[in-house]
Amino acid sequence: MLTRPQIRARARQSLSGNWKPAVLHFLMFVIISIIVSTVTNKINYIGWIISILMEAPLTYGIYNHYLDYARRNVPDAAGVLRGFERYRDSLVLYVVMSIFTLLWTLLFLVPGIIAAMRYSQSYYILRDNPGMVPIEAINRSKAMMAGHKWRLFVLYLSFFGWFLLCIPTLGVGFLWLGPYFSTSMAHFYEDLRGVGQEDLIVA
Repeated sequence: MLTRPQIRARARQSLSGNWKPAVLHFLMFVIISIIVSTVTNKINYIGWIISILMEAPLTYGIYNHYLDYARRNVPDAAGVLRGFERYRDSLVLYVVMSIFTLLWTLLFLVPGIIAAMRYSQSYYILRDNPGMVPIEAINRSKAMMAGHKWRLFVLYLSFFGWFLLCIPTLGVGFLWLGPYFSTSMAHFYEDLRGVGQEDLIVA
């Protein structure tokens, strides 16, 4: 198992020479997300439904866009929208994960956080297994994360300092932190799969 510094180092290595497209792609994702949020907030009653319908494929896309970077493949900007190519699966996965996490959160905050950790690999698993149904991706994520939830939680916390440093930049710094964080999470997934750096290839 890789340490936190090793995971972050691999992310930086993956992004080395590719920061420009990585940042621009993240900026595109942010702009689309802001547009969706702005429009849906102005729509009464069904705005939240439309928001879910759009957020689901966008979430799938951003997870797997930076998995490509982790696998030494620089995707084009359209890769951020790849969730629309698997729209039904990405929507079902998003809704089921949200419901499960919400139900655990209603018990208490800590169970909700643990649930989020358990389901965290689902988008990657769904991408790597085109014929898999979303609920199976969730089940595999739960199995994969057994004994590793604390590792992931602490990896999240290791970016807190960077988050604080980005605040004085009026948000500009997040355009670099976003790709760095997302690529690190992708390398965490690759580490769970037991993929060595020399074996990182496009699935």
